[in-house]
Amino acid sequence: MPGPTPHERPEVDSPAPAAPSAVDRAKALIARVMRSKPVRVFQHYGRERGPILASGLAYSAIFSVFAALWVGFSIAGAIISEDLGLRTTVIRVLADAVPGLIDTGVGDGAIDPDDLLDTAAFTWTGSLALIGLLVTALGWLASARDAVRVLFDLPPAEGNVIVQRLKDLVIALGFGALLIVSALLTVVGTQATDLVLGALGLSETVAATVLSRIVSLAIMFALDVVVLAALFRVLAGLRIPIPLLRSGVLIGAALLGVLKVLGSALLGGATSNPLLASFAVIIGLLIFFNLVCQVILVSAAWIAVTVRDAGLVLDARVAERRLETARALVAAHDGPEPDGFWARHRMRRERRRAAREREKERVREDGADRGRAAAGG
Repeated sequence: MPGPTPHERPEVDSPAPAAPSAVDRAKALIARVMRSKPVRVFQHYGRERGPILASGLAYSAIFSVFAALWVGFSIAGAIISEDLGLRTTVIRVLADAVPGLIDTGVGDGAIDPDDLLDTAAFTWTGSLALIGLLVTALGWLASARDAVRVLFDLPPAEGNVIVQRLKDLVIALGFGALLIVSALLTVVGTQATDLVLGALGLSETVAATVLSRIVSLAIMFALDVVVLAALFRVLAGLRIPIPLLRSGVLIGAALLGVLKVLGSALLGGATSNPLLASFAVIIGLLIFFNLVCQVILVSAAWIAVTVRDAGLVLDARVAERRLETARALVAAHDGPEPDGFWARHRMRRERRRAAREREKERVREDGADRGRAAAGG
C-alpha cells in the first residue's frame, strides 16, 4: 500500500473522555435532588414561614374545635340523641377524625359525649354562648384562608368582612353536613361489609375487623379530599384547575389518614410523661392539631409550586398591581436623589424595597425554571 503523502498526517485516535469523578457525581446528584419537586416544595414552605403559620393555626384549632362541637351538638343534638345508632356512629367518626378528643368510654378523651348531648342552646344564656362560640369556631377558617393565600404568595382576600363571615358560616355548615354524611356512609359501609362477611361465615374474624377499618378509613379519606379541595378553592378563593389541584389534595388526604391511624400512638407519647399527666390530653391534641395544620399547609405549598411550574396566574388583579408597583419602584430607583434628609431617606427605603422585590421575583422565577427543567428531564 502506498504510504501517506507528505501533506497528509496519519490518523491518531483521540483519547477517551475521562470518567466523572466521585465529587462530580455527588454534585450532579445533589443538583438533581435540589431540582426535585419535594425539595422545592419544602423550600417554598419554609421560605413562606409555613411552620409558624401552622403553629398559629394549631393553637386556634384547639379553641375552634371545642366551640364547633358545642355549637354543632347544640343545634343537631336533639336529632342525634333520638337515633342511638347515628349517635354512636357520629361519636366514633369524631373519635377517629381527632384521636383523644372524644371519650370512647375508657377515659382517653377530653370530652364526654353525654355532656355534648346535654347542651341547651334554646335559652337566653345558651343563645349568647352560641353566638360567642360560633365566632370562635369561624376564626380558624379565617386564619386558614389567610395562611393558604400566604403560601400562594397572595395578599388577604378582599371584600366585605360580613360577607366573608357569612361565607365561612356556610362552609362550616357544609363541613358539618359532610361529617354527618360520612357517618351515614360509615354505617352503610360497615353493615354491608358485615352482611357480606356473614354470608361467607367470616363475621367474627380478624378479617372482618380489618375490612371494617379499611372501609372507615376509605370514607374518611374521601371526606378529607373533599374538605381540602373546598379549603383551597372555596375558602381561600383560589381558582386552581382540578388537574393542578389533584396531586396536592390526594397527598394531603393520605397524610391526614396516616395521622389518624397513628394518632393514638402520638397521644400515648404525650401522656407517658409524668410531668404532663394533669393536662396530657390537651398537650396531645395540640401536637395532633399542629401536625394536621402542617399537613394542610404542606399540601397547599405543593399545589402552589405546581401552579408556579405551570406558569399560571391565579389572581390577575394582584399580578397587575405588583407590576405597577415594581415599575414605580424602578422609576424611583433610577431617578436622582431629591433634596432634603427625609426625602432621601424615603428614596433609599423605596430602593431597598425594590431590591427585595426583585430578589423575591428572582427566587420565584428560579424555582419555576427548576420545576420546568425537572418536568422536562
